[in-house]
Amino acid sequence: MRALGKGAFVRLKGQPLPLFTGARAVPHLSPLLNVMIGAAKDAAKVLRRDFYEVEALQVRKKGAADFVSKADLAAEEAIRAALSKGRPKYGMVLEESGEVEGADNSNRWIVDPLDGTTNFLHGMPQFAISIALERDREPFAGVVYAPILDEMYYAEKGFGAYLNDRRLRVSGRQDLSEALVGCGLPFKGMPGREQALIETERVLKETAGVRRFGSAAYDLCMTASGRLDGYWERGLNTWDCAAGIVVAREAGGQVSTIETDEGRPHLDKSILASNHHLHGALRDVLLGKKA
Repeated sequence: MRALGKGAFVRLKGQPLPLFTGARAVPHLSPLLNVMIGAAKDAAKVLRRDFYEVEALQVRKKGAADFVSKADLAAEEAIRAALSKGRPKYGMVLEESGEVEGADNSNRWIVDPLDGTTNFLHGMPQFAISIALERDREPFAGVVYAPILDEMYYAEKGFGAYLNDRRLRVSGRQDLSEALVGCGLPFKGMPGREQALIETERVLKETAGVRRFGSAAYDLCMTASGRLDGYWERGLNTWDCAAGIVVAREAGGQVSTIETDEGRPHLDKSILASNHHLHGALRDVLLGKKA
């Protein structure tokens, strides 16, 4: 047993897991997850420092309605250094720096050092560090850390999902009319705006409400925790959602493309996440079919 924090220890392989939302649990922290969490904490030091001095940030424009700060770049470098030290043979896909090839052809890191840049620049705490391990082209482990909120979400395939020392479960809600659903909307100038507005109107008519937090990684973790009953978005890149997909699935959620269960949401720029009760009904609403 290894201490994680006050009152929490690493779960030994084979021990049973609690099966209810919010339970304090003995978290699964493998050597792999320890490397990932350590990298996220290194990046968090950079982001926390600059978050409270946001007016002093030097910002350069990198595309339509898409900004990157020096904090984004510094956080990515901190993550890259930590992951390279922990797993030197793994390749990487980094939002800012692109792809870095590794000697290991089966494993590569997928990194977004600051998911929710606009929130960060406006002094809003709903942004996250997102680190995923892709194994044989499928998301295998994920860490999503919201440093200002101090919410560390993490999961490894087959071992459940956690928020700090609490086991996560998606909501058990079965009635779509009572569901609270998250979404992402394209920024000004980006394609898909009209479709997103149509889909949002459809969902608003059939649910208890729609929320947009501005970070895909965080939205997926909100769904994993049961705070949201579902989430959808189009146009995402792999680094936006790969880590959150692992967390949501390991929390018992269903994650697919919006159109079909056969797609690969981290590659197909279309994602729908919810519990198994609501998934089909929410898809039908989004596609303009009867709920």
